[in-house]
Amino acid sequence: MSYNDRFLMTTSSSLRRVRGTVRALALLLLLSAEVQTGIGADFSAGFMAGYKGGFTMRLTGGVENFATGFPLGVEAGVGFAWMDPGIPMDARHVFINDNTNGTPEESGYAWDIRLDFLYDLKLLKASKTFLFAGVRGSFFTGNFNFVGGNEDFDVTTEQVGLGGGLKGAFAMGRNIDLVISLGAEYFFPATLSGHDTSYGPDGEDVNPREGYDYDDADAAVNQPKFQPSILVGVGYRF
Repeated sequence: MSYNDRFLMTTSSSLRRVRGTVRALALLLLLSAEVQTGIGADFSAGFMAGYKGGFTMRLTGGVENFATGFPLGVEAGVGFAWMDPGIPMDARHVFINDNTNGTPEESGYAWDIRLDFLYDLKLLKASKTFLFAGVRGSFFTGNFNFVGGNEDFDVTTEQVGLGGGLKGAFAMGRNIDLVISLGAEYFFPATLSGHDTSYGPDGEDVNPREGYDYDDADAAVNQPKFQPSILVGVGYRF
């Protein structure tokens, strides 16, 4: 199976998980707004791009003023980032064999989902400055291809994390904002799976290679850990 075929299959699987979570988050936001229609909930949507472990793009949707006296807004989002997957030869040793033939090529990416609570700091009259914090989910795939070495495999992991930061929305028109976000995220260690082998942070391994353990797999593969981020984009207020 070619890398492009595996990329499409892995991306399709990740997208199904992302879509399911996004549907649940969207339903939560819509139900909140429906219950509080008379209060006049404020909806927004946005697109941002920048750096978070690599070049990343993000779509967001949020709602404010959906409950009387509740000081926080809610924002859900889904993102995609291109990432450095790790060290090809080390990954090969940990997951496949100790051979060194072939020319290594590597690529990596991660889907992420998020749900944040936002607090308006009211720092500037002509804009909004939010402090945000919430939960994260990450679906990472690293591909290692040894051209001429007959080895081409993916290493995947699914993680839970936490994140927070500051977000500013600066009006550019009646309903359009320039949005800048500065933040950081931490993802907890999770099982790394590749070929027919997996290594768990709790020591529960499947078909581990002799002499290797989770620490070796974690050192070879760049699953998301601590990730600072800076993103710039546009937001639309409905």
